[in-house]
Amino acid sequence: MRVSFPSTVIEVFKTNVHEPAKAAELVSLLSGHFPGGRINFDLDDCDRILRIDKPGLCSDTVIELMNAEGFQCAVLE
Repeated sequence: MRVSFPSTVIEVFKTNVHEPAKAAELVSLLSGHFPGGRINFDLDDCDRILRIDKPGLCSDTVIELMNAEGFQCAVLE
């Protein structure tokens, strides 16, 4: 799901991340690849949501990075 506001795009992903400590590690990893982006997880949501607010974000890159860390990740429809 992509939410657009003036001059910003927030991409929302469904994941299988369950542990807050691992989510924090993944935020650090993703921040290194997408500097200046706002990245957070909502692990209380049934879809274990990952949100990234970064203009020009490539969803495929996010999915590849998450898969490389052993996690499922898909753009939320």
